[in-house]
Amino acid sequence: MADTMTHFDESGQAHMVNVGCKSETLRIAKASGNIRMNAATLALIASGTAKKGDVLGVARIAAIQASKRTSELIPLCHPLYLTRVAVEFQVDQENSAIACIVTTETFGRTGVEMEALTAVSVALLTIYDMCKAVDRGMVISQIRLLEKQGGKSGHWQAP
Repeated sequence: MADTMTHFDESGQAHMVNVGCKSETLRIAKASGNIRMNAATLALIASGTAKKGDVLGVARIAAIQASKRTSELIPLCHPLYLTRVAVEFQVDQENSAIACIVTTETFGRTGVEMEALTAVSVALLTIYDMCKAVDRGMVISQIRLLEKQGGKSGHWQAP
C-alpha cells in the first residue's frame, strides 16, 4: 500500500497524477455491490414484468456507459480506452437482493478500478430508479473493489 496520497502535490494541492512515465500493461479490475429490496420488487425484476421493462438489461447498459464516462464524473481520473466491460447480476432470493459484479479492462498506463466501481454504482442506482415507484426503501450497499491486476503494484485481491 502506498504511504502517500498521490492526488496531492508537495504543497497539498489536488492534481491529476502524471502517468506519462508508467508502462503500458494489461490492467483489470473487478468491483461489486448490492441492492436489497422487498421480495415483491425482486419478483418483478426477476420475472421481467416491471412496468419499465427489463430492469437488469437497462442496468447493464447503464453500467457500461458509466464505466466509459468515469473521467467525466470523478475529477482526477484519466480518460481511458476500455477494452472490455463485463457486467453480471446475481439474484439472491433468500436475502431479497441483487449483486452486481463488474470487470473492466484496458491496456494502458493507469488502472481501471474507478471505472469498475463507477459502473457498479450506476447499475445499482439504475435498478433503484426503475423500481422506486414500487419500493422506495431499497438499500444500496457494499460497493467495493474485489480485485485489481496490472501495473507496478501488481495483483491485489480483497480479503
